[in-house]
Amino acid sequence: MIEPVLNEAAFLMDVDRARSADQHFHLWWLGQSGFLIQWQQRHLLIDPYLSDSLTKKYADTDKPHVRMTSRPVAPEFLNFIDVVTSSHNHTDHLDAETLKPLLRVNPKLEMILPEANREFVTNRLGIRTDMPVGLNSGESAHVAGFNFTAVPAAHENIEVDSLGRCHYLGYVIEIGPWTLYHSGDTVRYDGMAELLRQWRIDVALLPINGRAVERRVAGNLNGPESATLAKDVGARLVIPCHYEMFEFNTASPEEFARTAETLQQPYRVLRCTERWSSADLL
Repeated sequence: MIEPVLNEAAFLMDVDRARSADQHFHLWWLGQSGFLIQWQQRHLLIDPYLSDSLTKKYADTDKPHVRMTSRPVAPEFLNFIDVVTSSHNHTDHLDAETLKPLLRVNPKLEMILPEANREFVTNRLGIRTDMPVGLNSGESAHVAGFNFTAVPAAHENIEVDSLGRCHYLGYVIEIGPWTLYHSGDTVRYDGMAELLRQWRIDVALLPINGRAVERRVAGNLNGPESATLAKDVGARLVIPCHYEMFEFNTASPEEFARTAETLQQPYRVLRCTERWSSADLL
């Protein structure tokens, strides 16, 4: 089992220490596609998966979700979160066992999600239908000091509802003077790089687990594809994610790193709960 760099108490202490350096934003990888973002005493959780719900669900099936990395922190200890995102409805991006405790300890928590998924999300979490902030591609919302703009994600394909609204989204997040892009689960689609070049992206958070038919799950960018996309959109830094969570659906970051180096694309491979700060861009 891979252990986080910082265990639960040490991680929470590091988050607290970072608050004093509020001229920069800070980022921690929490495993899979989950990140904690801190900026001027405000906190954003992106697609957190902080339970063993999928391991329990698939324990006695032919597709066991065996955990590779220990859970870094229990969601009930994150009682300082202002806003949380879900990029789509898959459990590792919309986990009731993570989000329900999070909602209990953060009664003013706001949530960003694809508008197309509103009914599904509110039913899964047992929340008011008017509680989340729903977005479709091209729409923006300013929440808790962060500005979110939704862009399409193609978890194999761009899927829309009967009204043409995307079920899978990525988010371009403006954090003070910085711009962060979290792709959600996606492969590259026509026009993707051109769309993203509208922004000056400082940090891109991209999956690298790739796709394989035998996994029987929707695929993502692989490592070389993620490094190449980051280069094509002009990202100042790319950080890989969506690996080292489940044994059947992972990848090594080595190919990602080799491609990034070949392309002279700046990158950083984080360990679970390792902190990265925007001061490193200077």
